[in-house]
Amino acid sequence: MIEVRFNAQKPNGQAVSGSLSEPTFREAKLKVNKLAERHQLKILSLERKSSYLYKVKRPNEKPISGEQRAFNKDEVSQALRKLGYEVVSINKKLFEYNPKPPTQDIVSFVKISAELLDQKLPYSEILTLLVNDIENKTLKETLRQINNELKKGADSEVTFLRYQGVFGKFTAYMLGLASKSGNMTEIYKATAKFLERQQEFKKNLRSALITPMVTIFVLFIAVLFYVGYIFPETAKLFVKFDIELPPMTAATLHISDFLMNNVVLVTLALIIPPIVLFHLSKTRSGKLIVDKYVLKIPLLGSLIHKTLIEVFCRVFYTLYSGSAESIEPIRIAAEATGNAYIENQVKSVAIPLMIKKGIGVTEAFTASGVFTETALSRFHSGEETGTIKNTALQLANYYESETVYRLKNVIELIQVFIAMIIMIVMIALTLVSAETATISPKSPVM
Repeated sequence: MIEVRFNAQKPNGQAVSGSLSEPTFREAKLKVNKLAERHQLKILSLERKSSYLYKVKRPNEKPISGEQRAFNKDEVSQALRKLGYEVVSINKKLFEYNPKPPTQDIVSFVKISAELLDQKLPYSEILTLLVNDIENKTLKETLRQINNELKKGADSEVTFLRYQGVFGKFTAYMLGLASKSGNMTEIYKATAKFLERQQEFKKNLRSALITPMVTIFVLFIAVLFYVGYIFPETAKLFVKFDIELPPMTAATLHISDFLMNNVVLVTLALIIPPIVLFHLSKTRSGKLIVDKYVLKIPLLGSLIHKTLIEVFCRVFYTLYSGSAESIEPIRIAAEATGNAYIENQVKSVAIPLMIKKGIGVTEAFTASGVFTETALSRFHSGEETGTIKNTALQLANYYESETVYRLKNVIELIQVFIAMIIMIVMIALTLVSAETATISPKSPVM
């Protein structure tokens, strides 16, 4: 997130200033311009918060170097002089690259915070301890700024959402909400559990998909090299001497000729579809389509679907406090799934039905078409007995157990499937090579 400060003037000459955070400087500038147009302000300056490298010293002491974020050079200079330092140099950092912290670091932060909160340690002390111990530079600086803002009385939800680029939208919302709620420890524990499950599932999914995909890709390249280069060198010798080729050898040679004569076409056919799919998934409509059909992938689609429902139920359980306040927990739980299709169906179908027609949770979820029969059945029972909150937790735990067990079986099944593909390809290449070896020249005519 980019933090921007603006100084403006009202028509009556009164000075106005403010700050805001946006994903990019361009978006921040557009927002400031809209604000100025709405309130008839004249923008005098627009400053972006940047990092400054400084060198200071005290009398009879060695110079000290450091880094500080500020809107301009004078701010850094004044702050250092107030601390009693003599400024040697202050220079704006030329290249600012603050990559998002690894998920493991964020999980550790939330988990440790939950444990310390459980021990009744004040939150400001927890942040101070973690700032001193965390090694990731981006996360350390983010927590330091959050701690400073909270000490000044800033709203926790607004503060954390400002750094959603670091934590992620859902995590930032949950941590901001926790500081304002009466069950801070419980929300931190639930967030830690959610992040751990998300990380574990992604790790298992990578092991289930990446290794097979790499294996298939390498095998594909090896076969192309054999068919396109090695095989023709032998087969064309027979063609040169007008020797009739067996069926498989002839067919393979035709394939080889097609590949070699259409190298550009074949290359484009292999490269363009992944690029198009990648760019399509970055658009809103494209992401909806991709996320919808991800749930229908053979073997893995069902697992992904159930894991997303587990996430939904776990978040819903954490935030739900009664039927009168169910809309907001449902909306946040849908966003937490990270699936654009599920989020869209819940927000555009389920929630409007609950608000406009006053129908129950189960009917609304059924109309959305993104929940499994098991989930709908359990929500229906919970709604009838008034235990929908506990039902959501039971459903989350049930799907967690099921997906962990089934994912191991799916990984083993995929490995067997890849082994069979390799075996079939090797047998086919062996048969073609063996057939080629049986070719004999015609008997010379006397």
